[in-house]
Amino acid sequence: MKSNICDLFGIKYPIFQGGMAWISEAELAASVSNAGGLGIIAAGNAPAEYVEEQIKKARTLTDKPFGVNVMLLSPFVSEVMEVICREKVAVVTTGAGNPAKYIPALKEAGTKVVPVVPSVALAKKMEKDGADAVIAEGTESGGHVGELTTMALVPQVVDAVSIPVLAAGGIADSRGVLAAFALGASGVQIGTRFLCSTECVVHPDYKQMVLDAKDRDAVVSARSTGHPVRSLKNKLTRGFEKLEKEGASTEKIEKFGAGALRAAVVDGDTQNGSVMAGQIAGMVNEISSCEEIIKGLMTGLDEVLDGVIGKVR
Repeated sequence: MKSNICDLFGIKYPIFQGGMAWISEAELAASVSNAGGLGIIAAGNAPAEYVEEQIKKARTLTDKPFGVNVMLLSPFVSEVMEVICREKVAVVTTGAGNPAKYIPALKEAGTKVVPVVPSVALAKKMEKDGADAVIAEGTESGGHVGELTTMALVPQVVDAVSIPVLAAGGIADSRGVLAAFALGASGVQIGTRFLCSTECVVHPDYKQMVLDAKDRDAVVSARSTGHPVRSLKNKLTRGFEKLEKEGASTEKIEKFGAGALRAAVVDGDTQNGSVMAGQIAGMVNEISSCEEIIKGLMTGLDEVLDGVIGKVR
C-alpha cells in the first residue's frame, strides 16, 4: 500500500513511529526507518546536546529519512529547534502545544512539520500556519492524551483540512491500519506496539508489563492538572487517583509524578514508575523486530479487507 504520505516523506510505508520520551532513541528510530516507516527520535525534556547526539547517531545507523518529536512544554525547546534546523532533519512532529512560531525556520531548513493535534480547531490552525500534515491522535494513545477518540477525531479532522492526516491512538495491527484509512487518514502513527520491539531500549520489565496488560489496564491519571497521562495501572496510578480524590493541588500532583517515567523506562520500576502505554497494550503479546512489526501491519491488510468485504456482501 502506498499513499501521498509515502511520497511526501520519502518512505516506503505510511507508518510513523510515535515519539516516546526516554524510549524513542536513535536505535529505534533508525530501525523503523530501515524497515520502511518513519522512525522518530523523542526530544522529550532533554537538552539540545542530547538531541544532536541522537540525530548524529541515527545517521550512522540509517540512510533513510527520520524525524524528531519535540515536546513544546520542554524548557529546552528553542535550543532543540535550532539543532533540528542546523542538522536539517527531514521531519519534525510536535506535541503539547502550538509550534507556529517555529514553522518558518523549520521550513527554511527544509524540514517538514507535522504537529500532533487533539482537535479540529488546532488542525485547522496548523494548516493555516504551514504544517505539511497533521497527526490526529485519539485519547486511546499512551502518554499525554486529549479527550476525543480516534474514531471520532480522525474523520472530523480529515473533513476540516486539505493537508494529509495521519491517525494515531488505538492502532496495533492491520485491522487498525485499515480502519484508519477507512476514516480518511493517509497514514498512521504507532507508539505502543513499537515499545515491544527488539530494538527498543526500554527496560525489559517495562516491556513485560505491556505484554501482560489486559484491555482495561491502561488508565488516565492527573486530569485535574490539565495534562492527563495514560499509563498502565500500578502503585503510581493509584497514588494519583488518591491525590485527585483528595483535591490535591496541581503542584503536589506534579511533584508526586516527577521522575516517574525515567524510573520505569531506565530502572524498570514498574510499580512506582510511569509505564506509559496505550489502550492497545492488551493486544500486544510478543516482542518482534521493527521489520517484523511493519511487515505484519502491511501484509495483513489484504486478508483484513477480504474479511470486511465478505461480511458486507
